Amino acid sequence: QVQVVESGGGLVQPGGSLRLSCAASGSINSINAMDWYRQAPGKEREHVATITSGGSTYYADSVKGRFTISRDNAKNTVYLQMNMNSLKPEDTAVYYCRTRDNFMRDSWGQGTQVTVSS
Repeated sequence: QVQVVESGGGLVQPGGSLRLSCAASGSINSINAMDWYRQAPGKEREHVATITSGGSTYYADSVKGRFTISRDNAKNTVYLQMNMNSLKPEDTAVYYCRTRDNFMRDSWGQGTQVTVSS
């Protein structure tokens, strides 16, 4: 079983930057991929970015070129850091981290709020 905890959200001005972190613990060796999703008020949860165990990355078109997903495998706990540049008001959402293991079982974090506003 995998436990996931996000951190790093907050209030930022348009054009600013923010870094979110996702710490996974437990059966981390079973993790196949880690993803970020977001959900804005009144909207469906949408995929933002993915990084696989092999290091391949995938991005939603809306964030491509602005967001970067990465991971640190050097420690016992896997971290996922996402650097956000050129934030826009439409990036305002609750951001969730998800892990998927080799048996297609998902673990979700509790989410972290990102608000882009002047």
